[in-house]
Amino acid sequence: MADFAPQSLPHWRRAVLKVGSSLLAGAGGLDPLHARGLADFIAASRAQGREVVLVSSGAVAAGRGRIGAAGNGIVQRQALAALGQASLMGFWQALFAAPVAQVLLTHDDLRNRRRYLNARTALQELLRLGALPVVNENDTVAVDELKLGDNDNLAAAVASLVEADLLLIATDIAGLYSGHPLHDPAARPIERVDAVTPALLAVAGDAGVLGTGGMRTKLEAASKASAAGIATALFCGRDAATVAALGQGRLHGTFIAAHGNRISARKQWLRHAPATGTLEVDAGAQAALLRGASLLPGGVRRVDGDFRRGDVVEVRAADGTLLARGQAQYNAGESARIAGRHSRDIEAILGFRYDEAMVHRDDLVLLQHIDTHNEATA
Repeated sequence: MADFAPQSLPHWRRAVLKVGSSLLAGAGGLDPLHARGLADFIAASRAQGREVVLVSSGAVAAGRGRIGAAGNGIVQRQALAALGQASLMGFWQALFAAPVAQVLLTHDDLRNRRRYLNARTALQELLRLGALPVVNENDTVAVDELKLGDNDNLAAAVASLVEADLLLIATDIAGLYSGHPLHDPAARPIERVDAVTPALLAVAGDAGVLGTGGMRTKLEAASKASAAGIATALFCGRDAATVAALGQGRLHGTFIAAHGNRISARKQWLRHAPATGTLEVDAGAQAALLRGASLLPGGVRRVDGDFRRGDVVEVRAADGTLLARGQAQYNAGESARIAGRHSRDIEAILGFRYDEAMVHRDDLVLLQHIDTHNEATA
C-alpha cells in the first residue's frame, strides 16, 4: 500500500470504476491477474446494495493478442479495437456471475442532449435489471477521441451521466505524488487534493507504454468530476490489499474532493436552453410537480410545438403560468398520443416505452414556488 495512510471513503450508493489497459494487458492479450480483485470488489459492492458502472480499456490490447499485430497507428488501433471488443466483454463476463452488458460511447454521445438522454436511460435500465454495464470508448469510429486516448475523461463523463456519488480510478501506481516516484527520491504521497490546480497538473506524468492516458488525464478527469459534485479516488489496482480495503470503505491512495453541485449545471442549462414545445398540465399534475415528482402523461392536457425526444419543453398550468422546464422523454407526436393516458398504457399506444414519465424529475427544473427541498429533488 506504499506510503499512503488509510482514509475513509465517503458513503456512496453508485460509483463508476475506471480500469486502464496497464492493469489488464498481458503478454498474450488480457490477463486476469489484477482484474480478479477488482471484480471481487464490484461483486461485494453489489451484494451490499450498491451499483457500479465499469469503464474498461483493453480492447486494443485484446485485439493485438488475438492476431499479434504490432501496428500502433490510428487505423490499426481502430481495427484492433474492433477485433478485441468481444474478447474484452468475454474477459469481464468470466469474472462475474451477473450478466455483463457492453456500452460503447463516444464523447459526442455525451455532448448531444438527445444521445445523452438515450445513453443515460439505457444505463439506468441496465442497473435496474441487475446487469453490470461495461463502458468503453467506441474506438472503431472515434478517431479524434482515440488520438487523445482517454477513458479517464470518459469515466468522468459517465459518472456525471449516471449521477454517481464516487469516481474510482484504478492505476498502476499507489496514487498521486509530489514528483515522479520512480525518478524523484524526494517524491512524497499526496493523500488529499481539495482542488486540481495548474501547478498540480504540471507535476503529473505522461502516458505509460500500454495505456493512452497518464496521471495528468486522471487529474483532468477528477477535476471534471469534482465540478459535477463527484469525488474521485485514485488507487493502485495492482495491489490486492489496497483493492480489498476499498470494499471495507478504506482508501490507500489519493482522494480528490468534490466542490461542485451535481444538480446545478443541468438545472442552469434547463433554465436557459431554448424551448421547442409546451406541455399544459392539470391541477393534479401541477401539485405533484411542486412536490418534486416527475410529469406523468395522465396529467398532461395539451401538447404544443414540434419537439424531439431530449428537447427542452415548457410545462405550463391551464392559466398559462410557466411552472417548469425540462427535457422531453417523447417527441411531440408521441406526447400528443399519450397525453391524458395512464403510464401503463404507453407501450400499448406507441409500441414502445422509454419511461413512465413524459418529463422525468431528474430532467426538470421548477420555476414556480420553488423551495430548497423541491429544487434538490426535482
